[in-house]
Amino acid sequence: MSRIGLAPISIPKGVDIHVGNGVVQVKGPRGQMLVNLMPHITAKMEDGVLSLERANEERQTRAFHGLCRALLNNAVVGVSEGWSKELEIVGIGYRVDKQGKNVILNLGFSHQVEYPEPEGITIDVDPKANRVKVSGIDRQKVGQVAAEIRALRPPEPYKGKGIRYVGEYVRRKAGKQGAKV
Repeated sequence: MSRIGLAPISIPKGVDIHVGNGVVQVKGPRGQMLVNLMPHITAKMEDGVLSLERANEERQTRAFHGLCRALLNNAVVGVSEGWSKELEIVGIGYRVDKQGKNVILNLGFSHQVEYPEPEGITIDVDPKANRVKVSGIDRQKVGQVAAEIRALRPPEPYKGKGIRYVGEYVRRKAGKQGAKV
């Protein structure tokens, strides 16, 4: 039994839900999203609460039940509050700047790395603190963009230099041990 799928989703003020034929449209102050429901899953809107029901008790249907509920909840939170991830850049000479819709990163390469801002995503840059904030309404897209930026120079284990999530712990390794006389 899916405990997540059975939990109802309370709808905050300012968010409108329209349940169609296998599609749920979520509108809010930050934008709108469409969530496709999996087979054998139906959505019902009653008294400001969205609930999901499944047609049978097959293993795949039970899994889809929890998945659809999580996707709908992420859409509701996204259009009402939004999602964000913060990255920090650690290293001597490593800098970040924003020019128009492009994020310019100096990461110790022989060239600057340009990362274009995708549609539906806002990238805020704080050059003094070497921080990048990725925000938007789609949780999956925000996480994907943050992961792509981090992948440009992941943190290395010896000095800890690179791009990491704020609060991420980087396990450090001991360096070479010199010959002792």
